[in-house]
Amino acid sequence: MDHQVTTLDGGSAGSIALPDEIFAVEPRADILQRMVRWQLSKRQAGTHKTKTRGEISLTTAKWYKQKGTGRARHGAKSAPQFRGGGKAFGPVVRSHASDLPKKVRKLALRTALSAKAAEGKLIVVENATLKEPKTAQLKGHFGKLGVSSVLVIAGAEVDQNFARAAANIAHVDVLPQQGANVYDILRRDTLVLTKDAVKHLEERLGEGTGQ
Repeated sequence: MDHQVTTLDGGSAGSIALPDEIFAVEPRADILQRMVRWQLSKRQAGTHKTKTRGEISLTTAKWYKQKGTGRARHGAKSAPQFRGGGKAFGPVVRSHASDLPKKVRKLALRTALSAKAAEGKLIVVENATLKEPKTAQLKGHFGKLGVSSVLVIAGAEVDQNFARAAANIAHVDVLPQQGANVYDILRRDTLVLTKDAVKHLEERLGEGTGQ
């Protein structure tokens, strides 16, 4: 399908052909949900840890006699029910990552791109560069494009002036083309792709390619 290409000023810059197998995929909410869960689980540090009873060094001497008191027959202060004792069934250091097939991850990214295109929230720009790192100037560009919550996916390298200007604007994210991912696409209202990013996505998600 053909899609209009604009400049950052909102002017026309021709059109570009977007492949249907990437930008016109039938919506699959279940695939998007699996992918988002996979991404968020993978980024968890998993460094939370509490000490178990075996890791607590407290007295194991009986502090009252075995019988005749009516109390439980405790023999260690490290038991979980005592202050300073070990934690029963506490968290341990582990990885939260799970497995997700590459073809499912590729389908999820296609679905996310197609969802933005179907909603009319996909904008293709000629480039994402600025002569100076001026936040006010970039805000003006976004105003002309009619966007506020936006993810910009640039070329192989993000223009430093553009990145610095965008860093001061709330609800604006900028990624290089290699960093295109489902979670960041869905968390912003509008997706802005450069022509270089579109070309890279075609190579990355085209039929017969891996991820």
